[in-house]
Amino acid sequence: MDQTEARAAAKLADRDRLYIDGEWLTPLDALPMPVQDPATEDVVAHVPAAGSADVDRAVAAARAAFGPWAALSPGARADHLDRLLVALSARAEQIAATIAIEVGTPIKVAQRVQTGLPLLVLRDYAARARAGFEPETIGNSLVVREPAGVVGAITPWNYPLHQVVAKVGAALAAGCTVVLKPAELTPLTAYLLFDAVHEAGLPHGVVNLVTGSGPVAGSALAAHSDVDIVSFTGSGATGAAISRLAADRIARVTLELGGKSANVILPDADLAKAVKVGVGNAFLNAGQTCTAWTRMLVHRSVYEDAVELAATASAGYVTGDPFDPATRLGPLVSERQRDRVRTYVDKGLADGARLVSGGPDAPVPARGWFVAPTVFADVDPDDTIAQEEIFGPVLSIIPFSDDDQAVEIANNSRYGLAGAVWSGDEDRALAVARRMRTGAVDINGGAFNPLAPFGGYKQSGVGRELGEHGLSEFLETKSIQR
Repeated sequence: MDQTEARAAAKLADRDRLYIDGEWLTPLDALPMPVQDPATEDVVAHVPAAGSADVDRAVAAARAAFGPWAALSPGARADHLDRLLVALSARAEQIAATIAIEVGTPIKVAQRVQTGLPLLVLRDYAARARAGFEPETIGNSLVVREPAGVVGAITPWNYPLHQVVAKVGAALAAGCTVVLKPAELTPLTAYLLFDAVHEAGLPHGVVNLVTGSGPVAGSALAAHSDVDIVSFTGSGATGAAISRLAADRIARVTLELGGKSANVILPDADLAKAVKVGVGNAFLNAGQTCTAWTRMLVHRSVYEDAVELAATASAGYVTGDPFDPATRLGPLVSERQRDRVRTYVDKGLADGARLVSGGPDAPVPARGWFVAPTVFADVDPDDTIAQEEIFGPVLSIIPFSDDDQAVEIANNSRYGLAGAVWSGDEDRALAVARRMRTGAVDINGGAFNPLAPFGGYKQSGVGRELGEHGLSEFLETKSIQR
């Protein structure tokens, strides 16, 4: 299949309806909103930019469906999720191609990570729904867990299926009903999910789709008096705004926000592997990953060797069409995002960081929103590029003298989402990992575990997603004394 055929497999088309109360309904008041391909800059489809009236309809449908859905047996809810998994799996190839077009993710990564991972997560939540929630006896109290209510899920553009499934799958398994507002840049993947929802025959109103902008549809959902929980993934500024909107009614808010993760390479580490994997993690999805290890902390004794290895590894990240098998780095998701990342590259140079590879003059495709894979060395821990989440393929390498200084630099961030430690002594690595103020740490390349709790410290968020801990975010706890 060539690149043209691969694009055609996505079967992109305008979608002019919203999914509310089990039906594809015409919006009450919505203008068409364009969706662009970041590799070509072409408009590939339009979807509705819905307003508050459509959010009201969707929330009303979710509220009406909540009682019956919450009352279903665990097995019955699990059966629905199993059917959804089958319908979604049948669309895997189309989903991957759509994500390659909407996000710019290279097709192999779109297939393996962007599509494969959420299918695994949905399978896990179906199993957890089937297991149910056993009550606990504490003295004379029977402690039970019950569905928390109507969920407003607001999701980002960088992983447009995974971030949706992490919220919607958990909420449905817990017995909640949902209104989803996907990112305006990548709504087409959500439409494929809701095609699967409709095919699977989920009860009307259990899960609803409203597309539109964050300031309009997202704000209306977050502020809605009949939404019990708002689950948001995105920027810290938007997360704070959503928290304020929900605060007046004391609604629960879960937030998965930004990161500026440190990859700590101790002097006894396998340097070549640590640098190679670290560069790959930093550049995954063109650096548009909240857990990206964008700060590489290297012991001074091996620092220059690491810088050279990083430059070599970076050169292997060929920019280009996401459907070209040779492409390892696709475009940024939008022109605005491309320009934002370029500004940070310029800032790094202005602040005196040493440009090792990439940079503003490195060649990239003439068409599309590309930034060359860029590596800076000799970055001061307090520099802008070491402190702010760039969300692009930009890596900062920082030297340290001992383990204490490595931990100090790693924790020198308002974020605390992820990180890594490399050492030939696993106990030493574990000791450093335990001191890092972050929600997840990988030791010596430990694989991402989609069943473990995911979330951050400090300004990286509130609450957890995935696995049992993610499910618990959508449950209330009740004590019954006897």
